[in-house]
Amino acid sequence: MPSHEPGHDPEGANDVRAIPCGSCPVRTLAVCAALEPEELRRLAEISQLQSVEAGQTIFGEDDPADSLYNVTTGTAKMYKLLPDGRRQIIGFLFAGDFLGLAFSETHGFTAEAVVPTWLCRFPRRRLEVLFEEMPRLQRRLFTLTANELALAREQMLVLGRKTAREKIASFLVMLSNRAARRGHRDNPVFLPMSRADIADSLGLTTETVSRTFTQLKTGGVISLQEGSRVLIGDMNALADLAEAS
Repeated sequence: MPSHEPGHDPEGANDVRAIPCGSCPVRTLAVCAALEPEELRRLAEISQLQSVEAGQTIFGEDDPADSLYNVTTGTAKMYKLLPDGRRQIIGFLFAGDFLGLAFSETHGFTAEAVVPTWLCRFPRRRLEVLFEEMPRLQRRLFTLTANELALAREQMLVLGRKTAREKIASFLVMLSNRAARRGHRDNPVFLPMSRADIADSLGLTTETVSRTFTQLKTGGVISLQEGSRVLIGDMNALADLAEAS
C-alpha cells in the first residue's frame, strides 16, 4: 500500500488487500504499533479488511458495539443527531486512528466514510481477549484513548467562545498539526470533508464557513488549491487567530 496523506485515498488504494500487517505504512500510528511480530500475527488472525464507500455508514448510533476498527486509508466522520434533527459532528478520523471503542453494548454515535475508506475490523470480544494476553496492546489502546480525549477537549474549546474566523483557523491548525504528527505534509492542509461537514463540526452554517474561507483567502492568510487542499500562506497569522480567544 503506498504512503499517503491523512484522508487521501490514492489511486490504487485497493492494493491494501494484498499488504500484510507488518508492511502497513500506518502501523506505527495504529493500535498495533507496539506489538512484536508474533503478537502482530495473532492480531492479524482476528482482523478483517473492510472497504467502505464515501457516504456509507460504518456503524450507526445504538448499533451493537461488537467490532472495533483501525482506519487504514481514507477519512471517516463521527456524528450525533440532535433531538431537533440537527447533526453535530464530533470528530474526523484519518489513517491510523482507532474507531468504535464503546463503554456499553451499543455505539453512542454514527460513523460514516467521508471518502472511500479502508478499515481493519476487529471482533470486540476476541480483541478483549488479546488485551488480557498482550499488555502492550492494552497500553497502546490507553494511549490512543487519551489522545482521543485530548482532541475532544480541543473540540469543546473551539465550540466555546470562539468567533467563526477563530473556529476555522483553529480547525485548519488542528488538521495541520495532526498531519505533522503523522509524518505527513502539514501545508497545504488536506480537507476531504465538505463545507457542510466543517459547519456541523464547528457549530456554524455552511454559508458562514464558505464566507469565512473567502475572508481568510482575501486577507492572504490562505489560498484554496485543487484536490481539496488549503495552502496556509501565513501560518503565524493563522495561529494567532486560532488562539485569539
